[in-house]
Order: sequence, then structure tokens, then C-alpha cells
Amino acid sequence: MPAQLDHLLVPSRDKLAAARQLAELLGVPWSSSGIGAFTPVYVNDGLTLDFDEWPEPVPQIHFAFRVGDDEFDAILARLQAARIPYRSAVHGPVDSKVDTEHGGRIVYWNQPDGHQWEMLTVSYARAAR
Repeated sequence: MPAQLDHLLVPSRDKLAAARQLAELLGVPWSSSGIGAFTPVYVNDGLTLDFDEWPEPVPQIHFAFRVGDDEFDAILARLQAARIPYRSAVHGPVDSKVDTEHGGRIVYWNQPDGHQWEMLTVSYARAAR
């Protein structure tokens, strides 16, 4: 069996709030308690993000989620409804726009701990060769 990423630790100041926000935006299940001290978000059948509380400073990490068009629309609507600022460029200003320059749609937003979330419909990292 090839290697598959199973779970990833996400450092946070408030693991419950951070996990709840991401799970609600993505429309996936989460639990207020998991194995050990972790608060899990079940991204899909093969990947869990385990939120853990860390003291300052919390390292900032970039996470990218590839989703289908319908999921993109639903998540974008939840971002808008929650009034979470988003942008079309990874390091750009908040412009509330969607990037369509890479053959799909992409948006970026930051969560309160500074982690940068990316949502895209086509993987530019795995472009056809």
C-alpha cells in the first residue's frame, strides 16, 4: 500500500473554536474530544486534522483542500455568511474574489491563529504533464 497521510496536528490557541469553525465551513464532522488532548476534524474517510492547544507563538501553517464545484460553492457561501474575509491571492489583500487563473477556482482565508486555508477545485500542484 502506498503511503497515505492519515492525520495532521494543527496547533491552536483555542482548539475547540478552531476545530468547530473549520468543520462548519467545510461541512464535515468534528468532535470536542478525541485521542489524548486532541480535538479532531474528520476531513474525509482518510484524513483527520487534530487540533491541539499550544502556547504562543503558534506557528502559521498553510493547508489546501481540493473540493468539487458544488462543495466549493457551499463552502464559499458559508465563508460569506460567517463574514470571514477571503481573497484570491495567497499573499494578496482581502478582495473577496475568487482566483480562476489556474484552470479552476481558488480562495484563501486565515483563521484566528493565523493558519492559512486554501480551497481549490483543480490542483495546480498536479497539473497534467
